[in-house]
Amino acid sequence: MAVPSLARPARQESGHDTPGQSCAGMAGRALTAAVGRAIDGGMSRHTRPLRLPACLFALGGALLLSACAGDGGGPGSTPRPQPHPQPRPHVVPPVRVTPPPAPRVLSAPGLEGVIGAGTEDLIRQFGVPRLDVTEGDARKLQFGGSACVLDIYLYPPQAGAAPRATYVEARRATDAREVDRAACVAALRRG
Repeated sequence: MAVPSLARPARQESGHDTPGQSCAGMAGRALTAAVGRAIDGGMSRHTRPLRLPACLFALGGALLLSACAGDGGGPGSTPRPQPHPQPRPHVVPPVRVTPPPAPRVLSAPGLEGVIGAGTEDLIRQFGVPRLDVTEGDARKLQFGGSACVLDIYLYPPQAGAAPRATYVEARRATDAREVDRAACVAALRRG
């Protein structure tokens, strides 16, 4: 099997291409000669008329066609309209709502009448709270005196029910050290 040669074919003395030379080589020399004539102002008497081989016309036609077949991204071209993507509907997975667990109820001696009491009962026992904080379905009432500060936490026993006292904290008013809950309840309770 014959392997084609990549070497340039030899040029004859007359300046014409050999039969095996490429079309691109002939086109390049023809272009160089035409530019040289344009610079000299035309043909001189020593220049032969230029013969353009058929492959030069084919090469020129291919160049013209390739210039017309752009992808629409060149300067001066009109951009192609892009299709608008369809928006996806936002699907929110269902949220399983579980009721909160039943609150733990503190039971200690001396807290009878406080644990399980509603807001109105506590106001009757201790007066107007100095702090009343509601967060969600929970509520905190704070009662204070010279002896101690009493925090009573109220939670609904089940969803939708009125909050009831379930937990009590007591501390000294002076340094916030924990004190006996039952003793603080007894000290702040109205007669």
